[in-house]
Amino acid sequence: MATNNNKTPNDFEITVMSSPRPRPPPPLEAASSPAETESTSSTTTATATRRTSVSSQGGASSSSSPRPASTAPPRGIPETAMYSDFLSPFKRHFPWMVPGFVVANIVLFVITMYENNCPQTSATGCLGAKFLGRFSFLPLKDNPLLGPSSPALDKMGALTVAKVVTQHQVWRLLTCIWLHGGVFHVLANMLSLLFIGIRLEQEFGFVRIGFLYVLSGFGGSLTSALFIQEGISVGASGALFGLLGAMLSELFTNWTIYANKLAALLTLIVIISINLAVGILPKVDNFAHIGGFLSGFLLGFVLLIRPQFGWISQKKAPPGYMINCVKSKHKPYQYVFWVISLILLIAGYTVGLILLLRGGNLNNHCSWCRYLSCVPTPWWNCKAQQLYCQ
Repeated sequence: MATNNNKTPNDFEITVMSSPRPRPPPPLEAASSPAETESTSSTTTATATRRTSVSSQGGASSSSSPRPASTAPPRGIPETAMYSDFLSPFKRHFPWMVPGFVVANIVLFVITMYENNCPQTSATGCLGAKFLGRFSFLPLKDNPLLGPSSPALDKMGALTVAKVVTQHQVWRLLTCIWLHGGVFHVLANMLSLLFIGIRLEQEFGFVRIGFLYVLSGFGGSLTSALFIQEGISVGASGALFGLLGAMLSELFTNWTIYANKLAALLTLIVIISINLAVGILPKVDNFAHIGGFLSGFLLGFVLLIRPQFGWISQKKAPPGYMINCVKSKHKPYQYVFWVISLILLIAGYTVGLILLLRGGNLNNHCSWCRYLSCVPTPWWNCKAQQLYCQ
């Protein structure tokens, strides 16, 4: 069989990109020339090489997240090159911010206990005063969570609606998410933060998850202040529910790149439902949970959007890539979710702040809403509490 050994590199690229129909193998008795053997071997190697679906931006899914569906490489990629050589997979970030948040919450709890100074401020005695001294706890009848008194938490920046409205201390809507009412409270929230937050930070990085955490906590505090006018409220649960809400919206907005969608969706719904059900107990600020969840759900559409598979950044496109084969970075429905969510977030935060600073109480407009935070039963009542835990 005659071969053309004078084939130029450009001729070779055009031939490969046109994907010709493979020739039938020569008869066994026919001898192949060295050029034919080398060309056939290189073509077979390039064709048999395993390819993976990648994108030039985004985060990596962990074992607890839905598995991305594998797709073929986009059209226009030269067959002579593996496109994993010039495109990076979803980048996996090192999680340092979430552990830092955990340390900050624990340090602030220790400082709160120091400021509490139970032996000097409590007239009913202290728990563990002999061993802990200034860091001892209030009696269980005063604080069953093993923690400080309400005045100490108020001094540290707990959410007190009266001070937000009359003294315009709006900063309490943010500082309260870093405080906790007791040892059990801080341990439960920090374990949840590690379990949920580390995976999200690995996938999306500290910037987006940091904004998501703080803004969700702010939304939870704002909702709480509009419904619970008495007592004080502390805790990070509003921000944690924001992370759960963002996980749900992230699944929706990036729906097409996941394979096990329904299993992940059902798992998230069960986890969220159980946590919201716990909020009907007394002393639990379920309004902060609801507000944080709704804020995080909308923020997920804005902050956790991913490029669709097959999109290639022009900066990372390989030589010979066909420009007319470029896919759009995001699907149309992703842009729709992004715009609607951003509008609702801005409107919700603005209207909520205006209502709060004017002394608004949404219970006056919703007589049944109080049951979202506490449902009276024969085992407990829903009277106003001195301390609410988020």
